[in-house]
Amino acid sequence: MYFDSVHAALAMEGHGPFVWAAYVITLAVLAAMLTAPARRARRLRRELAGNFKRNAGRGGGANEVGNASGT
Repeated sequence: MYFDSVHAALAMEGHGPFVWAAYVITLAVLAAMLTAPARRARRLRRELAGNFKRNAGRGGGANEVGNASGT
């Protein structure tokens, strides 16, 4: 084992705070990168569902985007 105790492993001869902070930042960035697409997709699905409900309420079909007259 490289360190004599848990305290020595956490302290790393004075470099511990920098090393552990780098690990925490790296894990936070990785977690954000892995969860961002799912959050974006969930938000898009909610937005599309709201658009479909609004269009259905106006008598338009779910696939209706708009017409040439702009109404």
